[in-house]
Amino acid sequence: MFRALSIRNYRLWATGAIVSNTGTWMQRVAQDWLVLTQLTDNSGVAVGITTALQFAPVLVLAPWAGAVTDRFDRRKVLIITQVLSALLGLGLGLLVVTGLAQLWMVYAMAAGLGVVAAVDGPARQAFVSELVPIEDLPNAVGLNSASFNAGRLIGPGLAGLLIAWFGTGPVFLINAVSFIAVVFSLTRMDGDTLRTQERPARGNRSARAGVVYVRSHPEIMLVMTIVGLVAMVGLNSQITTALMARVEFHKGAGEYGMLGSVMAIGSLGGALLAARRERPTVRLVIGAAAAFGVTSIASALMPTYWTFALMLIPVGLSTLTMLTSANAYVQLSTSPAMRGRVMALYMAILMGGTPIGSPLVGWIGEQFGARWTVLLGGSGTLLIAVVAAVWLHRSADLQAAVAQAGAQPAVTLARTSDRAVAAGTPESAAVSRREATRETAAAQVTENSAA
Repeated sequence: MFRALSIRNYRLWATGAIVSNTGTWMQRVAQDWLVLTQLTDNSGVAVGITTALQFAPVLVLAPWAGAVTDRFDRRKVLIITQVLSALLGLGLGLLVVTGLAQLWMVYAMAAGLGVVAAVDGPARQAFVSELVPIEDLPNAVGLNSASFNAGRLIGPGLAGLLIAWFGTGPVFLINAVSFIAVVFSLTRMDGDTLRTQERPARGNRSARAGVVYVRSHPEIMLVMTIVGLVAMVGLNSQITTALMARVEFHKGAGEYGMLGSVMAIGSLGGALLAARRERPTVRLVIGAAAAFGVTSIASALMPTYWTFALMLIPVGLSTLTMLTSANAYVQLSTSPAMRGRVMALYMAILMGGTPIGSPLVGWIGEQFGARWTVLLGGSGTLLIAVVAAVWLHRSADLQAAVAQAGAQPAVTLARTSDRAVAAGTPESAAVSRREATRETAAAQVTENSAA
């Protein structure tokens, strides 16, 4: 379960990440609570807009961010994004502590964090493959999720207590300091032992190449479609739990933070179970999505605060099983030279689905009640899982692509002057006959070796 931790560089990464993840979850709770209770009168729409602004930049910048991740040193990119995130957290904390914060300022800071996250996300995901051998990548992805959810387990509860004692301002300042841990771990790594991935050659550097690559792999498209749609309708827990705690059960900041920590118990369990799997499958992603839908519906029907909180454990377990399996599957099915751009698209779909759905979720909570936000999210997710299962069952081409991806984890690329296509397809064969050179052949041999 913990074999990736035997590698020094990964241990440094994991240590810094858990500190930063805890601070990030503290800020998420403080930000939503600040908007919900201090800057508005329990406005779910305002919380939804804040969430949308924080995640929307990923939709616009994903292709460009993925190209940056593939072309430049990912460790240096991550150092820059951590410093910028720290400065934004510091600025927001100072505004709140001095009493100058207004709703539009929180919107602006959330958008700024979203721009930074658009670059940080794919760089962070792709950088893991430089820390561990390819056979340990699913384990490392699972442990990354475990670290993220360990922070989620600690952060919301701690934030709730700090908000009750000191207000929201100090929480933002603590988050700003937490980014120092990641910068320290990145600067202490042994660069000679990093498994630096091959950078794309000139004809294969465009952001568009990532889109073409994904379109040529239906199994990756299916996984991304599931994740994107579920994110849109169901992964809005920061809004739904805030509304359930505040409006449905009439609780305060401490109880709201506790809900995030309780959900993280299940999420942490799901991440650790994922770390034990040698290789995730598409069927596992679909099954986990269905389980998330069923448990979300059940949680919406719980009559008390504590029964609702307990149901969040299986909700968290199924959510992380789906997301961790999807993440590892996409990375293992992608050629190393394309991994940054493909993961940028994956992050855009995952994080971009949230801002599309969050204002609607907030509106539903205001118009029909907090329970309907959870109930509709669970029902929508269950429907998505059923449709995906039928699609997989009936499509022979999709089944063949899934089988091929399972037999050959990282697919070779045939490179052209303006796009990338999957090797082994008729299109790539034609390209090879027309444009193949010795340089291209050498690059393919190197890429196969890396795979």
